[in-house]
Amino acid sequence: MTCSAEARPRDREVVLRPVGEDNRAAILALELMPEQQGFVASNADSLEEAREDDEALARAVVAAGRVVGFLMYSAPDDDDEAIIYRFMIDRREQGKGLGRAAVARALEEIAQLGHMRRVAICYEPDNEAARRLYAGFGFVEAGLDEDGEMTAVLELGS
Repeated sequence: MTCSAEARPRDREVVLRPVGEDNRAAILALELMPEQQGFVASNADSLEEAREDDEALARAVVAAGRVVGFLMYSAPDDDDEAIIYRFMIDRREQGKGLGRAAVARALEEIAQLGHMRRVAICYEPDNEAARRLYAGFGFVEAGLDEDGEMTAVLELGS
């Protein structure tokens, strides 16, 4: 499947917004389920990393005008592979299709850059929900990285 897959009604309600002073506090207030907390770095750590890394593109996941999640990726001008390396949906918003919609928006945004041929994503090997979500978009597992995280890759359509 490519990121041009037909959008579901819920998908059209979700947008990605650059992180700024208007949504930073809402991103910091997002929470994971207790059993998910070991799966992703805190949003505070991620925002600090984004401030220090010129290639990090931090996005608020917004649905119905509210921040419901956070996503961060890199898409260097001198490379043809983007990497989504932070993604979370608030525990109160999970199970509503917002995660799927956010990934669809991220893939669209990355594809629109024009120079990306593939997208990689990393997740903890025990995170079955992430595995199913990304496999649903056509990501293929490529193996564990040096940090023990699973890397999966999606070839973007031409």
